[in-house]
Amino acid sequence: MKTMHLDFPAVMVLAVLITGIIWAIDAFVFAPKRRRRADSLQLNDSGPDETLDEARERVSKEPILVEYSRSLFPVILIVLVLRSFLVEPFRIPSGSMMPTLLAGDFILVNKFAYGIRLPVLDTKIIDVGSPQRGDVAVFRYPEDPSIDYIKRIIGLPGDRVEYRDKVVYINGEEMPQSGNTVYLGVGQGVAMSGAKMTTEQLDTLSHSVLINHHRPADDLTFTVPENSYFVLGDNRDNSKDSRYWGTVPEANLVGRAFMIWFNWDGAVDGYISWDRIGTSIQ
Repeated sequence: MKTMHLDFPAVMVLAVLITGIIWAIDAFVFAPKRRRRADSLQLNDSGPDETLDEARERVSKEPILVEYSRSLFPVILIVLVLRSFLVEPFRIPSGSMMPTLLAGDFILVNKFAYGIRLPVLDTKIIDVGSPQRGDVAVFRYPEDPSIDYIKRIIGLPGDRVEYRDKVVYINGEEMPQSGNTVYLGVGQGVAMSGAKMTTEQLDTLSHSVLINHHRPADDLTFTVPENSYFVLGDNRDNSKDSRYWGTVPEANLVGRAFMIWFNWDGAVDGYISWDRIGTSIQ
């Protein structure tokens, strides 16, 4: 997956600061002045068509900007906390992770799986866990951190990864493939119809991959540096991944994808693939 995106965390942090400052300044400076002014009103200070209570309510009423700031501040703060530390939604725009993820899938990503980081600064403050082989991970593309990618983690720090004849080897051990069915794509993935779909075993995790034997194998041998990860797309012959641009630094990790919460593919009749909603990502 690659998708340009607005620096949403920075926007959210700025929105929290602005609404919080407006609300705080009014609460501690201007609201007390309005209340004192309202309390000092006399009956003859009210308008011709209002009571004294209505006049006091009018004088003490907070400005519309303050009202919106007071209402929005807690909402934006909650969204920022949830999105920064717990769960973040992403949309899959391409087929590089087929058949696991399809174009049009909307996924949820566990943000604390690989450690809790401060928004905007991306500084890790709590080391919760580390990536495991087979995880489907979202990360900032090393060559352009403004772009989010999603791939499967194949090689851990220190691993020797080999890719020969479209088979993965880790430290000399083959990651076996089993089964051989013909894939039938739908929607935006229809171009992959006819590819071989097989099940790959990564340690204790098994998952499906697509292989197009009409394309040449990109064989390589690579030792994963410390604090880095070697990643591949499940659509092995239609994925730009660590075979082409290298490894993912640990600092670039965003989180682990764990569920498809919605699907919308404009190239599919009916647009929504209801059977994909709620599917866990393996």
